[in-house]
Amino acid sequence: MRDCFGAVACAVLSGLFEGCIHCAEDSARYSRRPGEMANCFHTLEPCWRNAQVSSMATFPLRSPSEKVGGLFYFGRMLDKIRVHGKGELPSDYHANLGKGFDEKCVIFLRVNYDQLVERVKKGVTDEEILQWCFSVGRKPSESDIYVWNEFMRKRGWNDEVSEMVERRKAEAGMADRSNIQTSFQFIDADEGRLPSPR
Repeated sequence: MRDCFGAVACAVLSGLFEGCIHCAEDSARYSRRPGEMANCFHTLEPCWRNAQVSSMATFPLRSPSEKVGGLFYFGRMLDKIRVHGKGELPSDYHANLGKGFDEKCVIFLRVNYDQLVERVKKGVTDEEILQWCFSVGRKPSESDIYVWNEFMRKRGWNDEVSEMVERRKAEAGMADRSNIQTSFQFIDADEGRLPSPR
C-alpha cells in the first residue's frame, strides 16, 4: 500500500487500514457458508433479497461508488443509518453497522459514529451531514479525498484482501465472475447492480 500511494497516502491512511483483512464493508454478512442467504439472489431462493432486489432502483442502499461531496461510500453509510432507523434494514447488515467501511469512513473524517447517527436522525440532507462532519471533525484536502477514493475503490484488487474477495465470490456462487475484482464490485454484484458479463 505504501509503495502504491507514496508519502501522501501514508500520512492519510497510516493506522487506518494497515493490516486489516476485514475492511469489506459488510464483512460479517459475507462470512456465511455456501448455500446460505448470500447465495439466494443468484439461485432465486425465496428470501428478502428476491422481494427487495427486483431492480437496482428498489434496493435500499446506494452503491459504495456513489459520491457525496466527492467522497466514495459516505452516502451508502448514511443510507444504512436511515434504513435501519426505519426498521427496514435487512438483518444480515446489522452486525456491521458502525464497523468495517463505516468505521473507516468516520475515522477518516474524525467524527464519532454514534453522534453521526443522531445527526442523521434529524432528517437533514447528505450535504448538510457532510458539512457537519467537516465542522466537528476535519475537512479533508483534495489530495486526502483522492487517496481515500483510490484506496476504497481498489480495495480487494491485488492486495491482502484479494483472497477474501475471491472467497466471498465463491460463497455467493460468483466464482466465475471476472468483472468482480474489488470489494466495491462484489457489493454491487451481490446487490444486483453489477450484471454478469455476457
